[in-house]
Amino acid sequence: MELERILRSQGFGSRPQSRALICSGRVTVEGNLCLDPSAEFTPEGLNFEVDDLILEFRKFAYLMLNKPARYECSHKPKYHASVYSLLPDFLLVRGVQAVGRLDEDTTGLLLFSDDGQFIHTYTSPKKKIPKVYEVTVKHPVDEFQIAALLEGVQLNDEPQPVAATGCDLQSERVLRLTVTAGKYHLVKRMVAAAGNRVEGLNRISIGGLHLPSNLPVGAWTWLEKTDQERLSFRP
Repeated sequence: MELERILRSQGFGSRPQSRALICSGRVTVEGNLCLDPSAEFTPEGLNFEVDDLILEFRKFAYLMLNKPARYECSHKPKYHASVYSLLPDFLLVRGVQAVGRLDEDTTGLLLFSDDGQFIHTYTSPKKKIPKVYEVTVKHPVDEFQIAALLEGVQLNDEPQPVAATGCDLQSERVLRLTVTAGKYHLVKRMVAAAGNRVEGLNRISIGGLHLPSNLPVGAWTWLEKTDQERLSFRP
């Protein structure tokens, strides 16, 4: 594949823009400066550098973000900054989209991709992908609330009770709640229906993929093959 087409596919603008980057001496391939936009390379596994940004060719982009509070999962946020402002321009040019949404005050693991099938898989309610949240509540949790969450609580506009697939007490006011549905404000509504109130909500895992403890709040990282394998695993 021509180098200018490789850059374009990786989010570095149109073919003329990619060509200009190459011709101005801002691109190296496998550590070597390349000034020929038409130079041919095998893209799979190719390492290249644009200015000071070192990348590997990726047919699709898969990444995770440690979402901070007060960010909206929207390209046109109403009241707070957009989560997309936390990503570099080349990913935005590629068209990565958030895989589902987290409320502006919910923190933690948020996935992004430009692979439509991947996005569909991890947002489809039919897939029943488990998602685990650490939930801080206003009042001390009792055994009746835990039992209600596990047995199923009745939510407004839902024909059947909705149950958590896991509910573990971490401390007097902190629950670790596992859900497989993807309904609007689901955890907050479930906790309210059980007789408590959510004060803080942090998503710590999706499938078998856990938010890395060393990923700072507001930072992102690639989902590598092993991460995707964990994501597909259902504990």
